[in-house]
Amino acid sequence: MGPTRSDLRAAGLADAARAEADLATLPGDAHTWLGALAASADPDLALLQLTRLGEAAPTALHGVAEGDVEQLRVLVGVLGASRWFGDHVVADASRIPALWQARADLRAQMLSAVHADPSSPLPVAGPGTGADDLRRAYRRLMLAHVAEDLCSTDPVAHMTTIARAMSDLADAALEAGLALARREVDPQGRVRLAVIAMGKTGARELNYLSDVDVMHVVEAANPEVTSDREVVEVGTRLAAMTAQACSGAGSEQPLWTVDANLRPEGRNGALVRTLDSYRAYWEKWAQTWEFQALLKARHCAGDGDLGRRFEEAAVPHVWTAAGRPGFVEDTRAMRVRVEQSIARKEVERELKLGRGGLRDVEFTVQLLQLVHGRTDESLRVRDTVAAIGALGSGGYVSREDAAELTRCYCFLRAVEHRAQARRMRRTHLVPTDEAELRAMGRALGLGGAEGFTEELARVRTRVRSLHEDFFYRPIVATIASLTPGEAALDREAAKDRLAAIGYVDPEGALGHITALTKGTSRRAAIQRHLLPVIISWLADGADPDLGLLGFRAVSETIGESHWYLGLLRDSGVAAARLCSLLPNSRWVQSALCDLPEAVKWLDDDAHLEAVPLPRLRSEVAALVGRHPETASAIGRVRSVRSREVTRAALADALGGVSPWRPAICAANDVALEGALALAEREEASAHGRVRAHVALVAMGRHGGCESSYASDADVLSVHRPAHGVDEAEAAGAAIAIVNRVKSLLSGAGVGPALSVDMDLRPEGRSGAMSRTVESYREYYGRWASPWERQALLRARPAAGDPQVLEDFFAVVDPVRWGRAPSSEDLREIRLLKARMETERLPRGTEPARHVKLGPGGLTDVEWVVQLLQMQHAHEFPELRVTSTMEALDALVGCALVAFDHAEILRGAWELASRIRAGNVLASGRTSGVRLDVLPREGKDLVPLARLLGLPSGAQGVLEEDWLRQARRSREVMDELFWT
Repeated sequence: MGPTRSDLRAAGLADAARAEADLATLPGDAHTWLGALAASADPDLALLQLTRLGEAAPTALHGVAEGDVEQLRVLVGVLGASRWFGDHVVADASRIPALWQARADLRAQMLSAVHADPSSPLPVAGPGTGADDLRRAYRRLMLAHVAEDLCSTDPVAHMTTIARAMSDLADAALEAGLALARREVDPQGRVRLAVIAMGKTGARELNYLSDVDVMHVVEAANPEVTSDREVVEVGTRLAAMTAQACSGAGSEQPLWTVDANLRPEGRNGALVRTLDSYRAYWEKWAQTWEFQALLKARHCAGDGDLGRRFEEAAVPHVWTAAGRPGFVEDTRAMRVRVEQSIARKEVERELKLGRGGLRDVEFTVQLLQLVHGRTDESLRVRDTVAAIGALGSGGYVSREDAAELTRCYCFLRAVEHRAQARRMRRTHLVPTDEAELRAMGRALGLGGAEGFTEELARVRTRVRSLHEDFFYRPIVATIASLTPGEAALDREAAKDRLAAIGYVDPEGALGHITALTKGTSRRAAIQRHLLPVIISWLADGADPDLGLLGFRAVSETIGESHWYLGLLRDSGVAAARLCSLLPNSRWVQSALCDLPEAVKWLDDDAHLEAVPLPRLRSEVAALVGRHPETASAIGRVRSVRSREVTRAALADALGGVSPWRPAICAANDVALEGALALAEREEASAHGRVRAHVALVAMGRHGGCESSYASDADVLSVHRPAHGVDEAEAAGAAIAIVNRVKSLLSGAGVGPALSVDMDLRPEGRSGAMSRTVESYREYYGRWASPWERQALLRARPAAGDPQVLEDFFAVVDPVRWGRAPSSEDLREIRLLKARMETERLPRGTEPARHVKLGPGGLTDVEWVVQLLQMQHAHEFPELRVTSTMEALDALVGCALVAFDHAEILRGAWELASRIRAGNVLASGRTSGVRLDVLPREGKDLVPLARLLGLPSGAQGVLEEDWLRQARRSREVMDELFWT
């Protein structure tokens, strides 16, 4: 019983009724035919072609039906993939056996087709043969290769095999064409001609219907007999007739276009040249793109010795091209021009030139080859797939990216082959016809049209992403600008270069380089690729020697972690950012060694943005809840603070140092919350009950959210006795809790310590460490001095019991905002400020350079703002804020300070804040009087200026800017504060 219509539909035949009738006309077993049809790309097309073949050559079809089942499958597979092949075998059924004939020496078979001796060093075609014989032999040999490709169970993996086969067949056709030309022009062999394959032919990656790009080199067999002029004349005729045999008119269709336009001067240049002529052209006139094209140059036909000498002569020019001025930029611009040349209506269908297409892969791979291949001979390969593999093996791209790029490239080439095979026409466009899309999907094992279009979109998106990652890496352009000796880290060249670009200790720097690059590991290989660029980028910083030391320290801390060097190599920004940090900031160096994963943040601006406070609070609360042991829990709490302060520092050091660092304030707040929760848990556990509810109130710069990298956390402690606990016991518990908070955060442990300072509490260091709300009410109501009211201007909730905090602020808000200071209060405040100016400034410090206590510095601005708040906040609620700059804005809004005056104060305050933070980041110190001083010495001033965003050599601008702004700020302060 024959197949049912359901069987036919299951096999992929769209019109089951017609298919049933057509299948009945085929000789042999219908089920065998149906099985082969089901495996074909287009079962309907295959069946139609079979019925045509049965009508035109029934004997041939019977022979297939009665023969080997595998041969039947091959025939059906080819007919289902290509209308052209159907027409080809229907026109002459004797061509069918060529589909499965063994593929012997292609060159010998092609030469034999024109009756030339394959063993002769100078094959000459026999009489009576011509281009038609060559073309018939070519197509006969092509059938077997294409059949193997179209019937492959893994066409993507098979792509390189068919591309090489088509290239080898083109070589053989050119050899046979040259044999025909010799017979007509130079049978004696007076002129030696070598055909040099270029482009896809040179790389042995031809499509079914690619142009065959060539150049020709000639020389006299005997220079004493044949003149240079005659050599060129005869060589030109040989080259032209060779091309004519393959591409000219004839009874048989041309094979493909032989394109010699990559020769010097293009179509306006001589068709052939001597080797000396090529050398002269390359040395004097060749453009960069011509050397790039020579990357693929390969002798493919004609005189082998001359062809090899051409290849050898071209090599030095290929591998110095990347060192030409503007090479990388020109290559990138060329890719953009190619993409812009696509007709708008074909953009989405263009496999070759479009976004995510073949050219994205080829331009990318060639750029990396030409830049890195100057010093690495393993990259000096012609074909794209081998080059991708070499780039992956050499560590220039990750193995995973190399494997994926190879798969994507082979997929796109397999699609291109099948698009061309359908009608054997040169095309690089994805079909639009639904039936053809369905056939494409089936041919590639993707089910049908939908599966194919989805996979094509995925591949193109991924190719574009990899292209943009690799093609536009800053590292590529920098390496291209180096000499080969510099790029290869040749010891003497490297030593001279290090000294020339600003390294004070070239020998020491070479020691770091040697330590990082020694050995044969992949890590060492990647370091060898990166370091020529790293040392150049570090030299743009304030202290290149420090930067290289830091790079070594960070690299050795991270060790063998796979992500680190891959990130620096692959990221468009991470390596450059790291190199801008390390020579300018000792603080960042240390932080990155403590927290190596922070290097990952350099790849994405989003990772440098502060984590919102609610998320941090949730994270810390979860950590405290998960870890019953205090030591373990506080380590994790402190690590959160350390992480966020590091994040803020990286953002600051990269962005010019902001005067505002709310992220540090948030990190300190959650550290206080975590430590307070742990201290309360310990206290309750030790006594079997909760004895006091404690809250912490932020004061000073912490209260104003103006903390910096060296700031303490100024706080007050307020508590409420727990139910049933007397005040004395509760006070003892609260004090114990507060002291434990201080020890948990300030002691040795994970990350930098946070000093908790409680000196702003009532009565200062002599006062109680913690008070009840009622105690604060009594104290502030009876004894509060003006400076204590002033200190309360910055008070805000920081951590602990919300109800206690609410009750506390109900007490202190009337104290700080409720009335204006009396004349006596004002006199006391001004006297205190005057005494600070004379007593607190460190000995030996130039007042004008002290950005905190000096004239026009932070303290001047803050005391002006705070005095005006105290005088007017009872009238203007807008002034009831803890931040200095927010208060200054409010004063302008209330017409209490002129806008121009406010801008002067703001400029001085912001620059002073940036200088203080920059001093910490540059020096790595978190204590000492020098942190508040604008440095004089270049070794301190230069990195500070660079961190603040000034270019090299502009540290004098920073000095002038500060002195000018401070002077103007002091003038405004004098006008507003003392009167």
